[in-house]
Amino acid sequence: MFGQRGSSRSRVALAGALSVGLAFSLAACGDSDDSESGTTDSSAAAIDCSPYTKFGDIKGKQVTIYTGIVTPEDTPHKESYKPFEQCTGATIKYEGDKAFETQVLVRAKAGNPPDLAFVPQPGLLQQLVATGKAVEAPAETSANVDKWFGEDWKAYGTVDGKFYAAPLGANVKSLVWYSPQEFKDKGYTVPTTLAELQTLTDKIVTDGGKPWCAGISSGEATGWPVTDWVEDFVLRTAGPEAYDQWVKHEIPFNDPKIATAFDAVGNYLKNDKYVNGGLGDVKSIASTTFQDAGLPILDGQCSLHRQASFYAANFPADTKIAEDGDIYAFYLPGQDATAKPVLGGGEFVLAFADRPEVKAFQTYLSSDVWANTKAKVSSGWVSANKGLKVENLKNPIDQLSATILLDPNATFRFDGSDMMPAAVGSNAFWKQATNWITGQDTKTTVDNIEKAWPQ
Repeated sequence: MFGQRGSSRSRVALAGALSVGLAFSLAACGDSDDSESGTTDSSAAAIDCSPYTKFGDIKGKQVTIYTGIVTPEDTPHKESYKPFEQCTGATIKYEGDKAFETQVLVRAKAGNPPDLAFVPQPGLLQQLVATGKAVEAPAETSANVDKWFGEDWKAYGTVDGKFYAAPLGANVKSLVWYSPQEFKDKGYTVPTTLAELQTLTDKIVTDGGKPWCAGISSGEATGWPVTDWVEDFVLRTAGPEAYDQWVKHEIPFNDPKIATAFDAVGNYLKNDKYVNGGLGDVKSIASTTFQDAGLPILDGQCSLHRQASFYAANFPADTKIAEDGDIYAFYLPGQDATAKPVLGGGEFVLAFADRPEVKAFQTYLSSDVWANTKAKVSSGWVSANKGLKVENLKNPIDQLSATILLDPNATFRFDGSDMMPAAVGSNAFWKQATNWITGQDTKTTVDNIEKAWPQ
């Protein structure tokens, strides 16, 4: 869901969190008062079919989807297509493949692409468009995106000034996990600025605790959680414009603004007073798996863990994840309470065919109706669609994520390492960040990553 490299790591974390096989009742299309406004009858999932009549009679037609979203996450997706199938008589053929990110390029170049692909990274989207096999999104889909998504999201689906791909799902990485009970017992309050986060961290130390726990081990992808930390702090200390320049290499990786962000992260992660609660010293971060890293919160051995919304999947099944539960999360604050930089990821719907049934289904997936339908049959899923009703989401973390994404003050930016060339984003950045955690200085780290940038 979440960036070409991020998609794989996120799907692993999500697998245990999703509820599947949820009942999904259908009524005859048009039998309720449902409309494209997003209202849905509480006893049925029928939708207003009129937006799809303009594409003509598509009964009996088939639309193929190719995606990296596999079992069990695929079940809610398939369930959410039923209203469209009921309305139009078209059928959706879903193919999930763990090797999607490489195979979709192979298929496109070979002239055997699917009708639609769910692309989890803007860089991969650009590569697919460059094959010459992708087609621009229909006007109806473009209009939906203009209505229901922000300009930042539409820009990620645009290549060389042409709009190709509407957003689908999303995730939020700018979260800090904590124990609501500990906060209540010790009188801690959720910070609303970076200064308050620093104050909270120091207060936990004064009270005899270790504030932070972290882990970056992830097999061949070891290091990626540090890159997320750095990206979050580039957004906060340098700002979105500098972030964009950095990702595009319009400023070098060893620019002082990027070094400053590393040092801001190091203030937390490379400080033995602050880490690694229940797990060891600073160096233990490199050997602790990202899946295990936040679990010491449950035992009171640490208080804070910065990790994405999908981390919910890693807590034991009987853990209550809620504002009044065993575990919850708060938004990683900005420099001030009004600044709302958000780091995250998502997928985009790219077409390789412009048949009427394909256009109709693209239009459905870009609507507020689909977002609310999907919300009602999913857990561990959220969208930046402005028509999404937060109350339709299944769990508190999804609701929190949606609230953050839909905040009018939010400035969303896609995972930076997922948009950089592979030699940097999924190689040098990961590896050098790991070296940095285990003792390498900031200047050497950013200089080494800069050297890896393709000439």
